[in-house]
Amino acid sequence: MRAAITATRGQGAMRMALIGMMLAALLACATQFRNHGYVPPEDDLALLEVGRDTRETVAATIGRPSTAGLLNDVGWYYVQSRFKLVGGQAPEEIDRQVVAVTFTEEGVVENIERYGLADGQIVAISRRVTTANVKSQGFLKQLFGNIGAINAGSLLGGGS
Repeated sequence: MRAAITATRGQGAMRMALIGMMLAALLACATQFRNHGYVPPEDDLALLEVGRDTRETVAATIGRPSTAGLLNDVGWYYVQSRFKLVGGQAPEEIDRQVVAVTFTEEGVVENIERYGLADGQIVAISRRVTTANVKSQGFLKQLFGNIGAINAGSLLGGGS
């Protein structure tokens, strides 16, 4: 009789463990959303006047952005993205808002624009391309290609 009770308890514990593992697996696959960045609301943007406000008044009204113009600081960019995460898949950006506040040379607001994910384009921030692609040349061509380019005078320290 005791053996039957112990076996029943063991089966119950196994069922609970199996249910717990299945529940954990389901929760791991649940969709999650993450927000990154900050975009000021329309009410705050309405307080800004093109041609009157300056960098200082914009900073006081809506705050300073995390991104500014790279070359000449004529623009401030407020960026907010929303990502969808499902299980172990790569995150998918489902929404992006960008507010661009551009300034004149004197620091006065010139324009305020809002862009969405549909307006975006992939822009290469840095692209370094060499003129001669070493990968397209074979090993022997690379090895023997420099024969004749070596100057004996430069090897002896006499210059070229």
